[in-house]
Amino acid sequence: MTKMTLASYPHMLGFEQLERLLERTAKSGNEGYPPFNIEQTSDYSYRITLAVAGFAEDDLSITVEDRQLVIRGRQTDDSEGRVFLHRGIAARQFQRSFVLADGVDVGEAIMENGLLHVDLSRAKPQTVVQTINIKKG
Repeated sequence: MTKMTLASYPHMLGFEQLERLLERTAKSGNEGYPPFNIEQTSDYSYRITLAVAGFAEDDLSITVEDRQLVIRGRQTDDSEGRVFLHRGIAARQFQRSFVLADGVDVGEAIMENGLLHVDLSRAKPQTVVQTINIKKG
């Protein structure tokens, strides 16, 4: 069986980067921690919400690296001197990555009731009509 790629379609020019992006996204881990929601808040804006109960603002970092939104969490272990009979709330680190399309910008981040909200916006697309002059050869 042959693998269909975007290069298999002769009218799809310049989409090699998109194909690499899809492969990279498919290979990234689909770990379930922390759980998150993605909602569309308007025609040109989105909100990513992560459940980060137990994390303080200083335990979290948000960066954009090579068109990827990367959210990391690292808690400090403050259990020294404490005796747990049961420990069901683990202090573990995480990293969540979201691939951003060209034109998507990261806005503000808000921490509220154990939820981290990250707002994204996309510029309204402009219709571009370009006329190409034909030269005599």
